[in-house]
Amino acid sequence: MDPQLLKIALSGLVLLGCIGLFFGIGLAIAAHKFAVETNPLIDKVLHSLPLAQCGGCGYPGCEGYAIAVVNDPAVPPNLCFPGKEAVAAVVAELTGKKMAEVEDQMAVVRCSRVEGRVSHKHHYIGFHSCTAANLGFGGPSKCQYACIGLGECAEACPFDAIEMVDNFPIINPDKCVSCGVCVRTCPKKIIELQTLKARVWVPCSSKDLGKDVKAVCEVGCIGCKLCVKVCPAKAVAYTDNLIVIDHKSCIAYGPSCEEVCVAKCPREIFRHYKGRLTIARNVADGLKMAG
Repeated sequence: MDPQLLKIALSGLVLLGCIGLFFGIGLAIAAHKFAVETNPLIDKVLHSLPLAQCGGCGYPGCEGYAIAVVNDPAVPPNLCFPGKEAVAAVVAELTGKKMAEVEDQMAVVRCSRVEGRVSHKHHYIGFHSCTAANLGFGGPSKCQYACIGLGECAEACPFDAIEMVDNFPIINPDKCVSCGVCVRTCPKKIIELQTLKARVWVPCSSKDLGKDVKAVCEVGCIGCKLCVKVCPAKAVAYTDNLIVIDHKSCIAYGPSCEEVCVAKCPREIFRHYKGRLTIARNVADGLKMAG
């Protein structure tokens, strides 16, 4: 090789090396100068969480909640639903916050489409998604409030707590941690988080008038409001054409409250709720109907 060319090549390599060294030192100085010190307490809280990343706490992932609960005095230590009371106690101790009560909840599907023998108004062909099907005339069911049944909630559940039986979601009481992902996913908004202490519930979300409900479903709520009128605890309301139950008031009143409301419902859709036993029975009924 020509010595002159070799000299130029070596000079170029030295120059590039110097430039690289200069920028490397500059980046190191900048990283040191602008480094953000992390609070070791955040790491401790983060590692005490189950790291399910479900978003049930309302924050972007477990790290988001850890940062918030450490830095914001208003954020309670009991927002990690998968961790329940055990994790809440650890977070409370780490952050020096008062331990708040952790209510044992579970997702419930307020729909009796299968039991009510709700038929289809059309055959849906398209993306296998409840959201997509809902865009097509509100879904294939004759009841516009009924579960579409394509399993979008089951696919979204980070804990595999939902099984589709006869195209209907059955929630496993041993796996559900009340994270609320299915609640936010359902385009029909028929899945709710309900306390396991509840005495009663209404597995129907129809807002139609009585005659319209009877025309499409054998068991759906017809909005007669008898339960509202007779409830001794005044725990039942008819809001936006939908039965809403104040479970705290119902529980506080005592067992006699539920008996009155359940007995007066002409459609027998105002029912006793026995927490996990009720869900287990629903699973068995669903499997029986699927068979």
